[in-house]
Amino acid sequence: MSETVAARTALRTALRLRQSGVLLFSLTPPRRGESTDRIREIAAVTLRRLDALDLDGLILYDLDDEADRNPAERPFPYLPTLDPGRYHAEYLHGWDREAIIYRCVGKYGERELRTWLAGVDPSQVLSVFVGPSSGDKEVRTGLRRAHELRREVNPGLVTGAVVISERHARRQDEHRRMLTKQELGCDFFVSQVVYDIAATKNLISDYAHECRTRGLDPRPVIFTLSLCGSPRTLEFLSWLGVEVPRWLQQSIRHAGDPLGESFRQVRHIARDLTGFCDHLGVPHGFNIESVSIRKAEIEAATELTAEVAALLNR
Repeated sequence: MSETVAARTALRTALRLRQSGVLLFSLTPPRRGESTDRIREIAAVTLRRLDALDLDGLILYDLDDEADRNPAERPFPYLPTLDPGRYHAEYLHGWDREAIIYRCVGKYGERELRTWLAGVDPSQVLSVFVGPSSGDKEVRTGLRRAHELRREVNPGLVTGAVVISERHARRQDEHRRMLTKQELGCDFFVSQVVYDIAATKNLISDYAHECRTRGLDPRPVIFTLSLCGSPRTLEFLSWLGVEVPRWLQQSIRHAGDPLGESFRQVRHIARDLTGFCDHLGVPHGFNIESVSIRKAEIEAATELTAEVAALLNR
């Protein structure tokens, strides 16, 4: 059985010891075209907001254009952002905990990826290696090769992988993909945004029982929670491949306060997954995603973080 984080432990240690109770907060870096002064201003506001939260770490996303995966018109335009590694190193000096830097490894050549890996301090940075958004996308470095480079260049770097319940619902093999990634050296998993609780529980159940069958310890699964405050955000979730059950879509669309209804439903998802994972002995935690520019949604994400922290007995 996993242990619960009772006191401040280094994030990399908590994950490698398979502790439950990890709490993360995720952001996208500022747009690439912003001025240096504006980026500094955004970073300062971000750090003030994060300072009030009881977090183990921060996730910085590495965005990629996913038009190859979904040819439909994107509800929100794709805007290239500052490199997450650079944003962390140059602008987030005030962040006193660890950061998880996402890397869409297919975007980078081996030399570029090797250079970044060589410069990473594994006591301050962890990484999640992300594969291509579709089988048709051009890949400069594959996932397996990326992990080989990590072992060669910076073996102390703790790495994780993305897990997608919707993919498991279609193919029924995501739990085996998770085990393959464990073999490559992944110490933890971060889910895509969770709204379909049934699909997520099916995946976690299959993963837990497959680990038991093989005599393996399940790695921590960090469930990503994201609030939805408008019909357009619902459309964007769908475009990204997030399955929001029809009943839940209707509950949010027809609510007098869509953001409040989303908050209520996401809080229930967190409670349900906590009890389910505890029962199966799967170490777990949560990642509160805040990528909206709307003040109400930013404040609601902060409030959700506090409620999830209480759920985790922090």
